[in-house]
Amino acid sequence: MLGEDKGMVDDILKDRKLDHINVVLERNPESIHPTLLDDVRIVHNPLPEVDLDDVSLKTNFCGREIPTPLMITGMTGGHPEVEPINEKLARVAQEYGLAMGVGSQRPALKYPELARTYRVARKVAPDIFLVANIGAPQLAREYGIEDVKRAVEMIDADAIAIHLNPGQEAFQKEGDPFYAGVTDKIVEILDHVNVPLIIKETGTGISYEVARELYNIGVKCFDTAGLGGTNWIKVEVLRSLRRGEAPLPAGPLADYWGNPTALAVIETRTAAPGAYIVGSGGIRDGLDAAKVIALGADIAGLALPALRVLIRSGVEGLRKYINSILYQIKSIIFLTGGKRPVDLWRTPITITGRLYEEAKGRGINLTNYINITRINTVGARR
Repeated sequence: MLGEDKGMVDDILKDRKLDHINVVLERNPESIHPTLLDDVRIVHNPLPEVDLDDVSLKTNFCGREIPTPLMITGMTGGHPEVEPINEKLARVAQEYGLAMGVGSQRPALKYPELARTYRVARKVAPDIFLVANIGAPQLAREYGIEDVKRAVEMIDADAIAIHLNPGQEAFQKEGDPFYAGVTDKIVEILDHVNVPLIIKETGTGISYEVARELYNIGVKCFDTAGLGGTNWIKVEVLRSLRRGEAPLPAGPLADYWGNPTALAVIETRTAAPGAYIVGSGGIRDGLDAAKVIALGADIAGLALPALRVLIRSGVEGLRKYINSILYQIKSIIFLTGGKRPVDLWRTPITITGRLYEEAKGRGINLTNYINITRINTVGARR
């Protein structure tokens, strides 16, 4: 694993960045609870009336056309040993036209010498949609508008993500569970920072209520990051065990706390009909990606599987993995009679099982959602 050379980095946020990467590579940080994407079926069209070659993966995200509906969401940076990871992820993102986020830039804002571990992404990928990243707790207690601008300028970002991770902070022994005042800071960013603002969850999912509140104050981009993929409560439990420490008593929260990915997409789209949405949290293949788009996301996002493939199989393995996902998405668009990812919003889908019951319990009329809300999304943006 990474990180036998300590030295300077012992004092840099207690080596958390390296700890987190090693935990997700060595152990299984994914929730036992499913994404509920298995309760979604995209209806096959046996007479698509289009040619596969007519299908384009180009889509619009946060007001910009991007080549594919796929993002490598924010993971890493902030430690000298992970700079090559960001470099390789970004090279593949550039090659395939993926959007990409970097990990929390808190270390580089505190230690400017670490900025290169993030900046390398833009250096090797000049054309991608690149997203900067800072944490809500730091926004509440430490950062002002100038810090946010520094994070954007550091990597010449196309957008800034504010990540919400209250569960992780509550179970990280040196965590910062400070969220009072975050909404006011978000309003300041909307007023004073001239790139799109993405509100990004980190594995426990955005809810209708929060999406609606933020949409009403002007937030137009969300990353749902739902339950069913990497669970950062679980990561902190595993991290404590890895360090030979007793973890904080998370109990079932490490596997079951949060809003499942499929439901988080539905709730966010219902609450924010004109928003741009990244559907993420447990996305592992092209079918998962197509399902979150068909549910109402603009693009799909993944993190852990890209990191694992890169570490275990190198850049060539990552190329093959990304290529397979993109080909699966393209084929699904073709097999539903569409020509672009946005056409998946108009294709028939069925929602059954636990997802159906959960949505119904949350007061969402799924008939209206499937037949009206998704289809009218483009109009809601105008």
